[in-house]
Amino acid sequence: MRTLSDNWSFAQAGTEEWHAVSEMPTTVHVELLKLKKIPDPFIGLAEWDVQWVGEAEWIFKTSFEVGESELAQPNVDLVFNGLDTYATVKLNGETILDANNQFTPYRVAVKGKIQAGTNELVINFPSTFFKGKELEQQNGKFLLWNGDSSRLHVRKAQYNYGWDWGPVLMTAGPWKPVYLHAYSARLSDVHVQAHVDENLNSKISVVATATPGAAKVQITVKDPQGDVLHQAEAKFDKDGKTSTSFALDSKKSQLWYPVGYGKQPIYTATAQLFNANEQSVDSQTEKFGLRRVRVVEDKLIDQDGRTFLFEVNNIRIFCGGSNWIPADSFLTTVTPERYRAWLELMVEGNQNMIRVWGGGIYEADVFYDLCDELGLLVWQDFMFGCGQARDRIYPAYDELLERLVPEVEANVTRLRHHPSIVIFAGNNEDYLLAEQNNLELDYADETSDFRKTNFPARHIYERVLPEIVERLSDIHYHRASPYSGYGKVSTDREHGDIHQWNVWHGSQEPWHNWDKLSGRFVSEFGMEGYPDIRTVDYWMGGNATERYPQSRIMNNHNKANGFERRLELYLMENFKHAFDIESYVYYTQIMQAETLASAYRLWRREWKGRGREYTAGALVWQVCVPLHALWLPAPPPPPMRTHNAHSQINDCWPVTSWAIVDYFLRPKPAYFTIARELAPISVGATRKEVTTFADGRTAAHLEIATPVEIWGSNFTLAEVKAKLVVKAFDLERDDWSEGWEQEIVLAPNASTELWKGQLPGQEIRKLKSERPKDIILSVRIIGPDGRVLARYANWPEPFKYIVFPPVEALGLKTKIGSDGESVTLSTKKPIKGIVLDVADRSGAEVKWGDQAIDLVPGDDQTIRAVGLAGREIKLRFLGDGTA
Repeated sequence: MRTLSDNWSFAQAGTEEWHAVSEMPTTVHVELLKLKKIPDPFIGLAEWDVQWVGEAEWIFKTSFEVGESELAQPNVDLVFNGLDTYATVKLNGETILDANNQFTPYRVAVKGKIQAGTNELVINFPSTFFKGKELEQQNGKFLLWNGDSSRLHVRKAQYNYGWDWGPVLMTAGPWKPVYLHAYSARLSDVHVQAHVDENLNSKISVVATATPGAAKVQITVKDPQGDVLHQAEAKFDKDGKTSTSFALDSKKSQLWYPVGYGKQPIYTATAQLFNANEQSVDSQTEKFGLRRVRVVEDKLIDQDGRTFLFEVNNIRIFCGGSNWIPADSFLTTVTPERYRAWLELMVEGNQNMIRVWGGGIYEADVFYDLCDELGLLVWQDFMFGCGQARDRIYPAYDELLERLVPEVEANVTRLRHHPSIVIFAGNNEDYLLAEQNNLELDYADETSDFRKTNFPARHIYERVLPEIVERLSDIHYHRASPYSGYGKVSTDREHGDIHQWNVWHGSQEPWHNWDKLSGRFVSEFGMEGYPDIRTVDYWMGGNATERYPQSRIMNNHNKANGFERRLELYLMENFKHAFDIESYVYYTQIMQAETLASAYRLWRREWKGRGREYTAGALVWQVCVPLHALWLPAPPPPPMRTHNAHSQINDCWPVTSWAIVDYFLRPKPAYFTIARELAPISVGATRKEVTTFADGRTAAHLEIATPVEIWGSNFTLAEVKAKLVVKAFDLERDDWSEGWEQEIVLAPNASTELWKGQLPGQEIRKLKSERPKDIILSVRIIGPDGRVLARYANWPEPFKYIVFPPVEALGLKTKIGSDGESVTLSTKKPIKGIVLDVADRSGAEVKWGDQAIDLVPGDDQTIRAVGLAGREIKLRFLGDGTA
């Protein structure tokens, strides 16, 4: 098989203006940007100046040589791994393929159509947007969240139509490689089935399928060290199939574990195909891992409902991680190196699960290979997202199913051998939206076809997808995200997974209520925050007159409905803040950091041991990107952007969103606060105000107490003996502090309650008019070697009521290390939300080891600052005098 990657050119249909393609695979916008034929849609309002590209028809063509030896083979195929999306393919003037699905690979037999010497291949890409409109006219208009309603009829990455974090950029082109394959016989499938039983013994089966002309196959399985474990030769049956299997006991099985729980050994199975003349004509190697994965839905102790948790090799795992959207609006620019950088950051940020969201794509092979290598569990959605209707939802007419089934079969077959993939989910939020719109949704009905109802997509989610998943893999199938099962609605907090958007969306709850908003598994939640000010300045494109939070350009780079009201609601409820753009960036970022850290802190507390896994996972919307790639210099100013240098997994363009790292790989403070909360050992505390009246009649005679609860979370598998160190400070009294120490034992793989009582230094109040003292409670867990295993500072909230000391009274000091690459912070008074930056932004950016730091007296913190080179530092924090 050889790649057809040379001699490609492209043109807009109806013109004779042909341009050489810079690389293959590619898409139209990428090429037009490199030719400077269109403005950068990521700058200013230029997104709207390139909409014509998605409504035009484009032609890609190439010529290639075919030799007599290739032509002599019994079979000659053209293989198209991915065409975006509708495409007509002609070979030497004859139509050989009408493609209609971005996610489906196509193999076309061209023996008899291909010729010795020069051949011409032409691919016409009509406007998928217009195709979708035609289908919508034929099959009905379906309402939805995000994008144009015609997207529901098109098997294309749905986010291309625009989302509440992404632009409208309708891509087109050969987005995956094109191959010529001449052969006598080939392996059409190699399926490795690795079953691990409850005793952790393994049985490995390899099933090979070949085309006619194959005589036999040799199957070789090697262990992670490269030693041969098993080798067998076999002939094929009349259906072209053969198989071999063998067993490994638990002592010899090298099991694959999620990151933090063990190693990630990878086995290989190679099938070598021979013809009747004992000649090797094809081979295929699959990587796989040995692991026992269960989705556990057991009844709970002390609470109603059931667990929804992942158990790997008999270990129950709390899944802390992120949601993943496509890494760019222009997918062909995403390199393996960038995938590695993004996923390595997740590991560095103490995350162990990533959810591939259903409005994007089935990711590249390298993505899943890296998840296997790094130990990241993968929750994989099928590509259906937010199809909402007042009377119907995603359609399921016959022609759409004809497009869908090959897509699902191809991608389940491609992905099933990855040990990292632990669940397939049918869609994103479609049951939730059906419930909200009172569609026909009888959860007791497990037999209907559903296509005649006003929720026809149930046929896809409950008939088509589970049949294919069960037939082709052993991966757990879940009907949707969110989905409860057991006859419960998808918002049920006691079953299945939930999307908890009552912070930001929905009822817009205070973030302090996360403990009341928990679920058995929270697969989406989030809070918006501005990106780095450098990223903001990039999308401004030098337009200084628009450099304020409410400007037209600024609003175009936030796609969330009602974001002005929602951002300001949470800011005004919690902060005294300023409106200049640099301050607005800071305050929204601190708000996001506090919100998300609070969620992880409170939900981890609900992992209380076996039978009490009240919350078993939390996946933030949206995922993060790489530390070691964060510090590339910013791209040059418009009109040209170099995609290969800069991109981001969660923000597919520069934007204000729920992402915790921005488009140019600059982490927001929330990335660091989440990493602290997901550390193997963490500590948390809450304070509440409790009012007690003197009797049942009075409203005047009362007492207001401030009880505090402290707990620790230990996600290692061993008991941890340590010391709890608690100290309280009063912002107004320099001469007062109070604290204590106690020996503690943290139970393995669970949270442990450590202390409860009245907040030190806070007297019982008798009047509501009496202002509570601004007491800050510092809580640390100290290991036997004196090392700080975890720290947390609990502050009174809302922060807007705090009377902060004058900056000059803080005694805040920054000391740059002798190597110029670290900073030690110390203070005489507690300080909230320190964010570090270099004073002069014209130089290289710094890779900070921590941000959004709470600092208290006697607990100096040293921060990594790679690239600082001894330069002056600028600090922002609450009470820094800017608001």
